[in-house]
Amino acid sequence: MDIDPETAKALGFPKPAYTVVERERRWLCRDVPRDKVIRSERITDLYVAGSRLRLREARLLDGGPAMLRLSRKADVDPRTRLITSIYLPEEEFAVLAASLPGRRIKKLRYRLQSPSAVVMSVDAFQGELDGLIMVEAEFATLDLMAGFPMPDFAYREVTDDARYSGGHLVTHGLPKDQ
Repeated sequence: MDIDPETAKALGFPKPAYTVVERERRWLCRDVPRDKVIRSERITDLYVAGSRLRLREARLLDGGPAMLRLSRKADVDPRTRLITSIYLPEEEFAVLAASLPGRRIKKLRYRLQSPSAVVMSVDAFQGELDGLIMVEAEFATLDLMAGFPMPDFAYREVTDDARYSGGHLVTHGLPKDQ
């Protein structure tokens, strides 16, 4: 982990062995680049009220096993966050999904063909956020993140605009200038 241990501890992540550093940039786009899609999934995120917890249900559109997890995230800065997750079986996930208070976001996620050490996906939001399409790229290193160009199918970077984070979207909806 390349985050200062005191910063991590202050954000509630005292054991680096259980923490992942996520480096991410986000851009708005008008459509999903279907020719680059390698996998699609339906995601429902429950943002747990009064916490940094998120309960995620991710199911592949073509079947296969679901990815069910409870995660805790904390931002170091707009491009870097710390994450720890617990992966859950269906039965335990169902208990949490039925009992935790919070608000949900639904989206279709399209994983894209990406350069090595970069994971790219496009999220097409549903429900109250319908019409919002955002591409995100996760990077293995800071250098890769810094030098990465805006994808050719994107039109505006929103990485540093907190209004486009999941926690803000679930609470406040689409930004007025969307």
